[in-house]
Amino acid sequence: MSRIEVRYEGGDRLRMAVRGHEIVLDQPVEDGGGDLGPTPTELFVGGLAACVGFYAERFLRRHGLPLDGLAVECEFSFSTDRPARVSEVELRVLLPAGFPDERREGLRAVVEHCTVHNSIRQAPEVRIELASGEGAPSR
Repeated sequence: MSRIEVRYEGGDRLRMAVRGHEIVLDQPVEDGGGDLGPTPTELFVGGLAACVGFYAERFLRRHGLPLDGLAVECEFSFSTDRPARVSEVELRVLLPAGFPDERREGLRAVVEHCTVHNSIRQAPEVRIELASGEGAPSR
């Protein structure tokens, strides 16, 4: 399995470490945080947008198409009922100038099956274990 570690740093701030990279996560000031980074939910939705962008980039490169101007815009909203969750995500892939119309459906088929999107459609099994700070499971 791949490994990611998230450590508490104070307030609402967390630091995520993955493959030698670090990301600070926090909450907005209006929610009691210091706004030093994205929220975990923003990172989740942003991961989907980035995955779509990555798959689009690979498609364009594989077909010898220009990459300049490729971008993904994303908006999301929360559910108004319980449990707390993201209820809607809208992604807009901005295509480079001159993108051929005959490639649109092929690109759509590719980006709609990025790894993150597939993982939402067919949710992974998630197991949560509570352990003491020394790594031994608590009972």
